[in-house]
Amino acid sequence: MRGRYTKSDELFIANISNSIVHKILEKAIDIQEISQKYSKEIANSRKIAKRYREKINPIDTKLPDKDINEIKKKITNKVKEEINERIEKGYENIDVSLVEEFVERALKEMKIKEKM
Repeated sequence: MRGRYTKSDELFIANISNSIVHKILEKAIDIQEISQKYSKEIANSRKIAKRYREKINPIDTKLPDKDINEIKKKITNKVKEEINERIEKGYENIDVSLVEEFVERALKEMKIKEKM
């Protein structure tokens, strides 16, 4: 991205991916105690991701489309990989079709992408 891949890029992608995974898991569970733990994990990961997002480039400066696409691809792959691992471990009711929508939404919320 932007000609180089930095630690901030990596940490942003890891944290936003984690928040998306937990958002999908939260949707799959109907046990209040577990859902609350997922909510806390989502909030924490998003908070950390936001800090790293601000290190990627100024928050009010648009990233080049190439970088946006690369970030989206890396996040999507990371989320799908983690979701598939959870399914293999026996997690149920996971709606894999939510991945793309949640990645798009996260990119917009983190001001990586302007529109969905």
